[in-house]
Amino acid sequence: MDDITIGYNEEDVRTKKVVCGVLAIVLPWFAIHKFILGYTRTAIIQLILSFVTFGLFSIVSFVEGIIYLTKSERVFYDTYIANEKKWF
Repeated sequence: MDDITIGYNEEDVRTKKVVCGVLAIVLPWFAIHKFILGYTRTAIIQLILSFVTFGLFSIVSFVEGIIYLTKSERVFYDTYIANEKKWF
């Protein structure tokens, strides 16, 4: 793919990827990373599930944080920003 894609700025994507990844690992029960990515409905569902399961569902956020941090900027952009893949 060409880096001259509308809306793709490698520095912005890198910053968003790192912030989302770190917040998903450090504060998994709040689903802040989902709010940052613009997935409000998914974030609220994740918040409720984390509350109902007494934080057990937060493991999903932790895993997502690791996945975010291991992807390249381009793959992160294509998967989570452009195509809006909401889970994993």
